[in-house]
Amino acid sequence: MADLDLDLLCDRRGFLIDSKVWTAEIAEALAREESVNLTPAHWEILDLLRSFYLEFGESPANRALVNWVKRHTGTDKGNSIYLMRLFPGSPARIGSRIAGLPKPKNCL
Repeated sequence: MADLDLDLLCDRRGFLIDSKVWTAEIAEALAREESVNLTPAHWEILDLLRSFYLEFGESPANRALVNWVKRHTGTDKGNSIYLMRLFPGSPARIGSRIAGLPKPKNCL
């Protein structure tokens, strides 16, 4: 989508307004804004973030994200250090944004 305009698709905080319009292209554009180069490891976590949202109806906080990843992938990936390497600063906030989900409730 050459005419992708994130300003029209996102709220004032940069989160996608409607998670149903999310695509890989939108994820790539949001990741560029966060200075994140998406790899297969990132996509795995993005898929897990989206599955959490589908199950619980909200984006996970950092602790919930760590536990969710640990439950689905094991302790090698289900830990804060691994997730911080992929999504520096706040894995839950940045990951949720790139995954096209709302901002987690308790993230700044």
